[in-house]
Amino acid sequence: MDWIWSLVQGGRRLEYTSLPDDELPAGQRRILREKEHKRKLRLLLVAMFVTILAILGLLFIQATDGANDHSRQSRKCDTPERGFQCDASISHSWGQYSPYFAVPSEIDPTIPKGCDLTFAQVLSRHGARDPTFGKAVQYIYLVNRIQENATDYGSGFEFLKSYKYSLGADQLTLFGERQMVNSGLQFYNLYRSLASKSIPFVRASDQNRVVVSAKNWTQGFHTALKNDDSSNLPHKPLPILRISEAEGLNNTLSHGLCDAFEKGGKYAQVGDSAQKTYLSTFAPPITARFHANLPGVNLTDEDIISLMDLCPFDTVASPTGVLSPFCGLFTESEWKFYDYFESLGKYYGYGPGNPLGPTQGVGWVNELIARLTRTPVEDHTTTNSTLVENPVTFPLDRGLYADFSHDNDMMGILGALGVYNEVEPLSNTTRHEPEDVGGFSAAWTVAFGARVYVEKMVCRGKQEKGEELVRILVNGRVVKPYNCEADELGRCKLDKFVEGLEFARKGGKWGECWD
Repeated sequence: MDWIWSLVQGGRRLEYTSLPDDELPAGQRRILREKEHKRKLRLLLVAMFVTILAILGLLFIQATDGANDHSRQSRKCDTPERGFQCDASISHSWGQYSPYFAVPSEIDPTIPKGCDLTFAQVLSRHGARDPTFGKAVQYIYLVNRIQENATDYGSGFEFLKSYKYSLGADQLTLFGERQMVNSGLQFYNLYRSLASKSIPFVRASDQNRVVVSAKNWTQGFHTALKNDDSSNLPHKPLPILRISEAEGLNNTLSHGLCDAFEKGGKYAQVGDSAQKTYLSTFAPPITARFHANLPGVNLTDEDIISLMDLCPFDTVASPTGVLSPFCGLFTESEWKFYDYFESLGKYYGYGPGNPLGPTQGVGWVNELIARLTRTPVEDHTTTNSTLVENPVTFPLDRGLYADFSHDNDMMGILGALGVYNEVEPLSNTTRHEPEDVGGFSAAWTVAFGARVYVEKMVCRGKQEKGEELVRILVNGRVVKPYNCEADELGRCKLDKFVEGLEFARKGGKWGECWD
């Protein structure tokens, strides 16, 4: 700082001792007072000028922010109805790091004609976030290693030379917050007939990004409610029940109790093993290409996955989801490999491919049964008896429910629901399109802001005979429930639906958690 100070002072600093004012002649004292007055006047003018500049700058920033807000609202490729459709050829292949998008459905996802909705439950993942702290450290180290060792940067790789890692850790991004507002809007608009007269009961697993997601969802729901002139419901903020994620506490929205699943045993390695095998089939040519474009840098196949991770994380760090330059380092086909790699991790790590994966979702499914049938919860796995036995913290008389959780917990719940039970186990050597494996992929199931809807309806057709029917949608795709005689519209009679959830009703494989 000394050299800066020296420049401001005009060069060398001179030390001197001034004479006391009363020892100076009267004429010199007058001259000094005039100089002091002029100096203060100059300082005042400078201060006024700086203040004016600051105000103008603030007004410019506000105007720019207003323009940005407008662009965020008007961006046509990202809507409450369809989700993130921007750069879909690659952004829909980012596995669990894809922003939510409406998944293609072979069955019409709208409420069938002649049917009245009587119940709707949403189970949602939190919105887009920054990398976890551990991953952030890993990414910073990788970027630094590239910049310290690269002797040249190939075409398209040049940005890496000056790239500065500026992502946060673990928290929801502005993009993620907007996602969840849109999700609340979508839920209200989809289920307006019920939402206009029924206040949803909202729960969130008590981690910051999940709670903030729930709050933003309620804002979206509340905004739609205020704009609905047909509703007489009070315009009050929706309360959120936060369920602790503290170690040892029961929480159906956050796994952590099953020792055999949690503590690094054979069940914890299933997903990693499948991914490792598949990585060796597609990553080496990509790694070789990176070596050619970044001479001097020694990269592993695992490093390639980290660089691919930075594409979605860097993208959702932008409030509008502007595509990161990391995305252009890979081809569309390479992104499909990446999505399948992440899908293997979810399928075998937490979903149907893990012997204990679906058991982690049993508690939530038993809560769902209680809500659908309006009967007390019967479960001895992850439900919190203090909460579910209290009508204040677990009401059974609502028409709408909203739960907010994490991707891995949603995988266990989807496994317990059995919606992918008829899918052949995913190959760890050959990639399959989601359509060929029952609609399963990480991006299609547990993307940022992903949502599972469970609907109950009464229909007046000859076949339905006024019976209550249940249907499940995963990100807008109707999925036929397992073992309940689903009709062509993907609906099961309520009693058959409950019968088909025998795995959950019997506690899954909870007894094996301590074998």
